[in-house]
Order: sequence, then structure tokens, then C-alpha cells
Amino acid sequence: MEWTDQGIVLSARPHGEGGMIVALLTHAHGRHAGFVPGGGSRRARPVWLPGNLVEVNWRARLSEQLGNYAGELREAHAARALDDAAQLAGLSAACALLDAALPEREPHPAMFDGFSALLGALGHPGWPVIYVRLELGLLQELGFGLDLTKCAATGATEDLAYVSPKTGRAVSRAAAGPYKEKLIELPAFLSTGGLPADNAELLKGLDLTGYFLERHVFWPHNKPLPAARARFMETLQR
Repeated sequence: MEWTDQGIVLSARPHGEGGMIVALLTHAHGRHAGFVPGGGSRRARPVWLPGNLVEVNWRARLSEQLGNYAGELREAHAARALDDAAQLAGLSAACALLDAALPEREPHPAMFDGFSALLGALGHPGWPVIYVRLELGLLQELGFGLDLTKCAATGATEDLAYVSPKTGRAVSRAAAGPYKEKLIELPAFLSTGGLPADNAELLKGLDLTGYFLERHVFWPHNKPLPAARARFMETLQR
């Protein structure tokens, strides 16, 4: 068995003498792990940093085996984020979240494209918004997409201010009425587009996606949200 694909490194951990087990989000083969002989060497280790884009060849005798990776670096996204604490935390959070949430060896090209968009946006003002939208895309990809386009009660498309925690559908300010305390705030940038007014609004977006990720993706498997995501939010609060 053998294939070649592009992949974004999600995680890499030492294994054996000088080797590494690397999990990639590949374009055509989804989240896929493999063993990299010599991947822990001083020369090879920088290739397999989380966030980097690599061109890989995977080979195994049987399809169900772990198999071996051989690869070359295409884009050193990890190095670009090293000088900015928020970008590095956001990159780490995205890698950890996708590594924990996506099923193994199931193609998700939309998630590969979404993550690639986030990586390409690092260093630009709007990158945190793309991160939040990546989490929305992950919910959609796993079958738990939110409907933030119109009010669940009235069908209105303006002044959407809340989201129902039960249905994941938007609710307008007028329709929320006395029930607004039971609803989740919908920050304006997720309903009208554009950038958040400040970090507080950005954090509301992360609170929203985090609630549904926790409820639908992680709790059913008795797993918490990745710690790297909490560290990212702490970085934004400073």
C-alpha cells in the first residue's frame, strides 16, 4: 500500500530510537498517522513541527498498519508563528482540536482547505476570525452545524443576537425576550461578517463554538476540549 499527498502536521511525538509518530491532516486521506524513521533527529525535527505543510509518501504492507512516512517541507508555518504568542497559541489550538476531533483516515478536504486558509492568514489582522470560522466548519463537517443565518422563531435575518443551546439556531434580539438568559450570545461578526470590535467579542465567538464542540464532539466520548484551546483563550484575555 502506498500513496502521496499533502498534509498539515497536527502532532508529532518521539517513538523508539530517533523516530516519531506523526499525525497529519492530509488533503485526500484525512487525519492519518504514520511513523517517521529518524524524524527526531536535529535535521529532520523542524520538518515535523505542528502547523507545517509537508509533501509526504506513506507506505505500509497492509492498509490497516501504521505505516511509514517520508516527507519534505513545503511551508514552514510553525516558524512564522514563533514570534507572536497569540498566533502560536492559536496554531497549537487548531492542531490539537483537529487532531482530537476528526475521525482517523476519513477524508475531510474542506477541513484541510479551512486550515490552510488559517495558516495563510497568520500575520494578518483577521486571522482570529478565521480560527473561529474553522471551528464552525469543524462542527458542520461532523454533522453539528449551526444555523446563524435567520431567527429560529420569526425567520428574521436582522439583529440576530443569540443562539439556542438546544438547536444551534440563531434567535433575534426581539424574539429572545425573557428567555435571553438561557441563550448563548451571538457576536455580531459571526452574523454580519467583518472583524470583531475587540477581543471580548472574539472570545464570545470562541465561547459559542466551544459550547457546541464540547457538547456534541467531546462529551459523548468522555473527553475534554484540548488544553491548548484553553491556553489560546487565556492568551487572548491578556
